[in-house]
Amino acid sequence: MAQIDEIAPDIYRISIFAQQVGMQFNHFLVKDEEPLLYHTGLKAMFPEMKEALSRIIDPTTLRWIGFSHFESDECGALNEWLTIAPNATAVTGLVGALVNINDFALRPARILQENELLITGKKEFRHIRTPHVPHGWDAGLLFEGKDKTLFTSDLFHQNGDVEALTESSLSDRCRELLRNYQQSPFSEYIPYSSSTEKILQNLAELNPSTLATMHGSSFRGDGKKAIKELGEIWKEELGER
Repeated sequence: MAQIDEIAPDIYRISIFAQQVGMQFNHFLVKDEEPLLYHTGLKAMFPEMKEALSRIIDPTTLRWIGFSHFESDECGALNEWLTIAPNATAVTGLVGALVNINDFALRPARILQENELLITGKKEFRHIRTPHVPHGWDAGLLFEGKDKTLFTSDLFHQNGDVEALTESSLSDRCRELLRNYQQSPFSEYIPYSSSTEKILQNLAELNPSTLATMHGSSFRGDGKKAIKELGEIWKEELGER
């Protein structure tokens, strides 16, 4: 059964642990005047996700559906959510909409420009373009400026059935995962380019206090320091090849 935890005010982490791959798939519901679901989950997980989300709100009242990039765990069940929530709209950047979503989805997406705000009621989410961070040229993230929560997608990826929220550094877990992946078919999971360091620096300057992580524990604390630590790990593990 999916586990639900409130990791920031009115931001709920809905986690499904996939035993066969040893990984958590985390989805985030923003309970607000216009509810936002960030990460749709895989299509196969939709029934379990729908049941879990219904413990928090009526799923038919969803208004916005966001994600970082075009990938099955990010938006595979998008059309299932659009079907049950008639007023829901996907939100993504220009590249994501034109290259993928407006052909894939049942309804056109709302296209967010760089730094454009998505206002859900009390909360305001800024769209930040992050091409190829973590991967995909359509990649982008949402940052809630009032409570300073950053949805990080695959940044800070950790394996295992871990705690919902931690105040401890995630560095060792992230480094271990990258080293394990380098010995597997997923060795090119995260690209490292000339722009990677700058994108991570820009994210660090947001000074997030909560990092909502897609796989593994979310983090509460000095998000700026955590992102800088991640940048150093990426540079050491991915940048020197």
